[in-house]
Amino acid sequence: MPAGRVCMRHVREILRLTGSGVSKREIARRLGVVPSTVRETLRRFADAGLSWPLGPEVTDSALEARLYKNNGTKQGHRQRAEPDWAWMHRELKRKHVTLSILWDEYIATEPDGYRYSRFCELFRGWEGKLSVTMRQAHAGGEKLFVDYAGDPVPVVDRLTGETRSAWIFVAVIWIFVAVMGASSFTYAQASWSQGLGDWIGGHTGAFEAIGGVPRLIVPDNPKTAVIKACFYEPTVNRSYIEMAAHYDTAILPARPRKPRDKAKVEAAVLIMERWLLGRLRHQIFYSLAELNIAIQALLVKVNDERPLRRLGVTRRQLLEDLDRPHLKPLPVEPYVFAEWRTRRVGIDYHVDVERHYYSVPYRFAKEQVEVRLTARTVEIFVRGERIAAHMRGSGDGKHTTLQEHMPSSHRRYAGWTVERIRRDAAAIGPSAGALCGLILEERAHPEQGFRSCLGIVRLVKAFGRARVEAACGRALEIGTRTYGSVKSILDNNLDHQAPPQRAADGPAIDHHNIRGAGYYH
Repeated sequence: MPAGRVCMRHVREILRLTGSGVSKREIARRLGVVPSTVRETLRRFADAGLSWPLGPEVTDSALEARLYKNNGTKQGHRQRAEPDWAWMHRELKRKHVTLSILWDEYIATEPDGYRYSRFCELFRGWEGKLSVTMRQAHAGGEKLFVDYAGDPVPVVDRLTGETRSAWIFVAVIWIFVAVMGASSFTYAQASWSQGLGDWIGGHTGAFEAIGGVPRLIVPDNPKTAVIKACFYEPTVNRSYIEMAAHYDTAILPARPRKPRDKAKVEAAVLIMERWLLGRLRHQIFYSLAELNIAIQALLVKVNDERPLRRLGVTRRQLLEDLDRPHLKPLPVEPYVFAEWRTRRVGIDYHVDVERHYYSVPYRFAKEQVEVRLTARTVEIFVRGERIAAHMRGSGDGKHTTLQEHMPSSHRRYAGWTVERIRRDAAAIGPSAGALCGLILEERAHPEQGFRSCLGIVRLVKAFGRARVEAACGRALEIGTRTYGSVKSILDNNLDHQAPPQRAADGPAIDHHNIRGAGYYH
């Protein structure tokens, strides 16, 4: 076995035993090393000009430096030209480029350069000094990593002085962050929440900032984006999938509890928190727009002015060189955020969406439908086919009804017609019949009053015919014509009380300060 390098504790033991007259072979046996190691250690000790016993000033570090100062070097070794490792690191991010190709190009310009094995060894050693995230292999234009920064930014209301929190989205309030895998180009945007609308809005802003669309989006597993996190088949939110389809990209959630899958954006979040939150900590913002303007100004410094350590180029330059040639073009129209709801059509062929009622063709009454909501429109689908589209209304409990959705002459459907509702209400009593008649007459379309009348009729099961009739009478007396009012009267047992009496003539109170109707004749 060849002579090896030993620890300083063994060196001192070798020197001590040698001074005590112990043979080299016996020293090797006691320390568990080969005799050549003992001989080599004593030779180095003699060459260093040291003597035993060593003085207190000769520490282990000083002794090691004296014994092995030339270790690992070859005498007369010629220094070869050092390749530009940073340039090669960037070139490896291009498609189809390998270390073998780069070595061929290197050796063509430096015939006496390093051989291939040494070339690879030196490159791996240089690469090992980079950060963890930079050691990952990301092809140009392939992945966009997205996440939220950890801490919110306070925003003060000018009028009330109330402080709200905005969050920062990093694609890298809340701050959303997005970062390209190959170039580390970073985008950030503040929003009021981490809701689905703000989450998708961060993506569209990131696509605009990088000027294209990557092949993959790599999010974490937030409830906003991933309904059910799973190692094998995560369930992604339908609106999020729809956004990806619009931009012709795909979503690849990171594995649950595997932060290294998205180490790129984790590092970007840390940078953004220091560059943004650290530098903005003394400023007071009075609007989300004001905060985003400050964020964009700092992003220019991060992406355009600050070179990456050891690579010597900016994120913007890497974006242009590595990512942009491989990005997909942006679509002509940006994605319009939409949410999906599952609803069931009522017997009046209207769908309740956010406290507003939208009509569908009457033949779909009682069907289960899917509703697609945008800021301006409401679209209703059955088994993937759109059956109705409306302008979005406010949540005021009113109806939006299209004439073409109504049956001709209120044709019978499932036994419910205006005549049947009038007949069933009249069977309860004259007050119930009158109240339901007024409800139907006051609607622009009688079918819009079906729900209220049907609710009143069904109250008989819970409260009995007599009480419902009394409650309808009281509702007519006080001028309320809704299902909610009738049910409230029954719940509070007001149907047992006499309605408030109205004075026919003159004031209800006789007082000298009240003039009365006769004063004005």
